[in-house]
Amino acid sequence: MKPQPLQQEPPSPPPTHVAIIMDGNGRWARARSLPRTAGHKRGAESVKTAVESAVQLGVQYLTLFGFSSENWKRPSSEIADLMGLLRYCLKTEIDYLHKHGVRLRVIGEISRLDDDIGRLIRHAEDQTRGNSRLVLIIALSYGGRAEIVETARRLATDAAAGRIDPASIDEAMFADSLYTAGIPDPDVLIRTSGEKRISNFLLWQLAYAEFVFIDVLWPDFTHEDFADALREFLGRERRYGATGA
Repeated sequence: MKPQPLQQEPPSPPPTHVAIIMDGNGRWARARSLPRTAGHKRGAESVKTAVESAVQLGVQYLTLFGFSSENWKRPSSEIADLMGLLRYCLKTEIDYLHKHGVRLRVIGEISRLDDDIGRLIRHAEDQTRGNSRLVLIIALSYGGRAEIVETARRLATDAAAGRIDPASIDEAMFADSLYTAGIPDPDVLIRTSGEKRISNFLLWQLAYAEFVFIDVLWPDFTHEDFADALREFLGRERRYGATGA
């Protein structure tokens, strides 16, 4: 698929890292009297739109919330459909990402996914490891609280074994022990569908991100929606706890 040109001039300078909660697949399908699976399939096309937009706008990191730890509570038939769609995308879209210089990283409790999906993820990450035009991070079987608890448990184990001094544990060490080690924190979080919550997503990493909520269902997300969200972000003053000028 060839990236479509933006109809507006892209915002400049772009944020380094954009995170997106892709919400609204089910409502999009229900409004059209279609099964939820149809919404998820159409939503997968919007993922490509977001990737193309990020590349065109000069974003360096794009993190997408693909499947949360809470999503395991959904009906087994829907989970099976989602896993089937994930398999399909991992098999058919990685060459496209590689061709366009996109590196794929997957974060979350990957061990909860089926073994064949884990192998496809490792292959995709290995194939695209040398790419640097955009780092695409997909959160799968991911929960922010679980990530923080796992990190705390791992550091506590290292401290109990004498591998680290408990007094040396600071924010930098903690951040370097998260799934996102080596990735800058998101500058902006975009959530589609009009909902205004972060749903256990990147709880540590979003501490100083700007939030942009848009009333567009994820399957309808366009290049212009992405650019408009970045314009809104760039119009804000980021003070990181300090006073304004």
